[in-house]
This record gives sequence, C-alpha cells and structure tokens, in this order.
Amino acid sequence: MIPVFEPVIGKEEIKAVVDALKKGEISGSYGKYIPEFEQKFAQYCGCEYGVAVTSGTTALQLAVAAAGIKKGDEVLLSSSTNIATALAVVHNGAVPIPVDSEPITWNMNIDLIESLITSKTKAIIPVHLYGHPVDMGGLMKIAKKYNLVVIEDCAESHGATYRGKKTGSFGDMGCFSFYSNKIITTGEGGMVITNNKTFAQKLHLLKNLAFAKPRFVHQQIGFNFRMTGFQAAMGLAQLRKIEKIINKKRKLAKSYSKYLEKIKGIQTPNEATWARNVYWMYAITINREFGINRDTLMKKLSKDGIETRTFFCPMNQQPCLQTLEGFRKIHCPVADEIWKTGLYLPSSITLKEEQIQFIYEKINEATHS
Repeated sequence: MIPVFEPVIGKEEIKAVVDALKKGEISGSYGKYIPEFEQKFAQYCGCEYGVAVTSGTTALQLAVAAAGIKKGDEVLLSSSTNIATALAVVHNGAVPIPVDSEPITWNMNIDLIESLITSKTKAIIPVHLYGHPVDMGGLMKIAKKYNLVVIEDCAESHGATYRGKKTGSFGDMGCFSFYSNKIITTGEGGMVITNNKTFAQKLHLLKNLAFAKPRFVHQQIGFNFRMTGFQAAMGLAQLRKIEKIINKKRKLAKSYSKYLEKIKGIQTPNEATWARNVYWMYAITINREFGINRDTLMKKLSKDGIETRTFFCPMNQQPCLQTLEGFRKIHCPVADEIWKTGLYLPSSITLKEEQIQFIYEKINEATHS
C-alpha cells in the first residue's frame, strides 16, 4: 500500500531527542530546547514570539482564550477545515460561524465575510487549507474595519507565503500543528506565534496552568498545554530541514499535476500568482466529466494499493455543532460540494516519480473502466 503520508525521521532528529533526554528535558517546564524552538520557529515565520504547546488543536484553543473570546461570542471560520478549528471556539464557550469556500483554492471566501458579521462577532479564523494561503490582504482589511481579532490556522501551511510574507504573521496570532503528517513534526505538538507582547505573555501564562505568584494561587483559568523538551529538540532538527521539505513537496505537486492535468474531470490544486503553496497534501476534486464519482475512484485506488483521504466534512454539516445554542444554519454550497468530490493522494516526500506515474495510470484506468 502506498500510504497517504509517512513521516521522515533522520539521524539528526534521533540525536537531538537523545540529547534532550540525557539532559533531563523531559517536561515542558525547563531546559534550553523549548525556548530555542519557540524563538527560531517564530523567527522563521516572521514573528517575534512563539509559544510551544501540545498540539495544533490546543494552539488554537489557547489563542482563542488569550484573545478574550467568551461565552456567546461568535467566531467566523473556514467551513472547509478539520473539526479542531471549530472545537477551539466551542471549548471557549463561543459559537463557530462557518464561512463558505471559494472554488479555486478551496479557502475561505472573503467576499462572504461581511454579510455574516453581527454585533456578537469578535474574531475570524482563516484556515490555509492544504498549504495554500488565504487572501490575507483582503481579510485583514475587513478585520480592521470591524475591529476583529484574526487567528490564523496554519496547521497545514508551514512556510506558505502571501505576497512573500509567511502565513501566521498576518493576524494577531498564528497557530501551527506539528502532528506526524505535517510539513515538520514533533510527533504531537503545536505552536502559537505572535508579534503582540501582551498576547505572548498571556499565552505563556495560560498554557502553564496560569501559575503566577504566589505559585499555587491562580487568578486565571489556565490549561496544561506544555510541549516537552525532547519534542522541541526534534522540532529544531526538523526546522533546519524545512525549506528542503517544502521544495520536495512542491516538486511532488509539479509531478502530479504534469500527469493529472491530462485527465478531464479533475481539478488539480491551484497556486495564485501572489502565493507560495506548500502542498501539505496533494488534493484534487472529481467532477462529472471524470465519468465515475469520488467514492468509486477511492475504492478502485484502494484495490490497487493506493491510500487516499476525503476532504473535510464542512463545519455547517457537523452534527456536534448543529446542536449548539446560537449556531447559525449557513448555506455553504462550495464547501458541501468539495466534501463530496475532493480527495487527497499520497503526499510523502519520499514518493518516487515512478510511484506518482503509477498512481496517475491507475486514476486514468479508473475513468475508462
């Protein structure tokens, strides 16, 4: 089976983790590796401060809490995203409001944002889906006009750029995941980056149970979202390779597109003129011209030893969100459509050209069978 993704862990990562273990950096409370990883990753993204946490999900939850979002507030977010984006809002007592996708990059359609803003709207969470940045210039103008906090969900977009500037550096905070299938990984783990010193201080406080002075007297409701030292050590080793990894991702995507653009009925991933797409996953959609539907294609590919995944079920369709008090039923036809027609193909940087060609041949055969 050709997997959708397999992480690449080298000698450098193993050496770094062992070094951290030897130095006793097994918790998230002390040591050199965590602050160094926070500083260097934030710097890579073009921000001053980084706060390492346990996952991309907790990065989002922490950022929403630091922004002061509370019960009854509304947060606009991309409808086509992992449920984690919405859960970060829900676990802070607020209500996620889905914004439909646009059909080219499948990202949040910023032309729809203003029509969804109410007096309860306090923030926007744009998701840079599958590695392509959202149109952050247009989004930030709207956020400024309505005084909304912007928290970028960059779980899939490490190193992606909008007009030469990296994702995560536009909003008030940017949230990253270092899960095993991300551009760089610490196994589990995440980070919030920001240029706002007040937010950085609050993020550090809240992630560590809101310990203050005296130590065991807590003035705020905190979380235990601490990354371990050996995870940070692994992250630093991965960070040194990030541009090589991205170049391999882009080369892989170019190879896929070279083949798949020959087949009618497939929409391959876009790269806007103002963007650097890092192609976290090579995602495609299947339309009627293809001849068979997405689900049938996935079954055929599975029989040929090719693993695939569907796009995300959109937030407007999630049963766990529809029962929330204040949740609005919003029509998201594009997000609904790509949920039915979208899939992503094996996207490991270890994938060989002959494997990509094999996948193309099997896709091409499927449309003629």
